[in-house]
Amino acid sequence: MADSRIDRLRDNIRSVFLGHSHAVDLLLTALLARGHILIEDVPGVGKTVLARALARSIDCRFTRIQLTPDLLPSDVLGVSIYNNTTQNFDFKPGPIFANIVLADEINRTTPRTQSALLEAMAEATVSVDNKTLPLSQPFMLVATQNPFEFEGTYFLPENQLDRFLLRINVGYPDRQAEHQIITTQPGQLPLTNLQPVLNAQEVIELQQQASQVRMDRAIIDYILDVVDATRHDEQLHLGVSPRGALALTQASQAAALVQGRDYVIPDDVKQLVVPVCAHRVISKTYLHDGDVHATARVLKQIMEQLATPA
Repeated sequence: MADSRIDRLRDNIRSVFLGHSHAVDLLLTALLARGHILIEDVPGVGKTVLARALARSIDCRFTRIQLTPDLLPSDVLGVSIYNNTTQNFDFKPGPIFANIVLADEINRTTPRTQSALLEAMAEATVSVDNKTLPLSQPFMLVATQNPFEFEGTYFLPENQLDRFLLRINVGYPDRQAEHQIITTQPGQLPLTNLQPVLNAQEVIELQQQASQVRMDRAIIDYILDVVDATRHDEQLHLGVSPRGALALTQASQAAALVQGRDYVIPDDVKQLVVPVCAHRVISKTYLHDGDVHATARVLKQIMEQLATPA
C-alpha cells in the first residue's frame, strides 16, 4: 500500500532537515493521524526547520506564532474591529486560522494564552464573540519548547499536554549529518526555495487512508494491555486515559501507512508508546510534566514485561 505521495513528502522535508529521519517519520505520523505534535529539545537542533519544511512541502496556509509572556489570547485567535463604514464589527482572524501553525516556545506564554489553543486543538474550531468558527482542514499545530530553560516559562497543564498526539525529541544529528550541516552552512539551506509536493486535498486523502489501515484483534488487545498496565503500575500516579488509547491506535495506523503498509504490526505500537503516552501519564515521584524521561523509563519497563503478539 506504499503511496508515492508520502515518499515525496518525506524526501522533500529531508532535503533541508538534516537531522534524524525518525523525527521526520514521527512528524508525518502526527499529520496523517490528524494530530498535533510537541517537539521538545534544546535550541539549535532544527525544531523550527523541521516544522517549516513540512509547511513548505504542502501547498497550504502556514503561520508562525512566537509565544511570549505578554502575548494575549486575541493575538492568537483574532480580534473584532469596529468598521466606521459599515458600522459593524469586523472579525480579523488571528494566526490560528491556518492549516499548519507553528507555536514556537509554547511554554514561554501564560496559561491564559496557552488555553486559547485548546479548543482549536481539540475541536478544530475557535469561539470568538459568541460565535464558533471552523478551522480549515487539514489543521495541525506544531509546538516547540526548550526543556532545560525554566526562567520565564510556564508548565503546560496536563489537559493541554493530552491534546498533543505526540511529544518527541529531535536529538543531535549524527557526525555525517552534522558535517553536512557545517559544510552547507545552515543559514544557506534552501528552505525558502522549497517547493510544495502535495496540496491540502491530498493530505486529507492520506489522512482518510490512515484511518482505514487494518488492525488485527491481537493488536487491539495489545494496545489495551499496554493501557491497562499503565493504570496498575505502582510507579505511576495516573495511567493512560481512553483518549490516550485512541491516540495510540490512530498513531499506529498512521505510522503503518508512513512505512508503506495497510496493516499495523506490533513494532508500530512499540515505537509509539513513549512518544504517545509518556506525556499522558504521571509519575508518583514527579507530579508535573518536567520529568517526561521518568515516565518514559516506566513505559519501557512495561513494554519489556508485556508479551508481544505473534
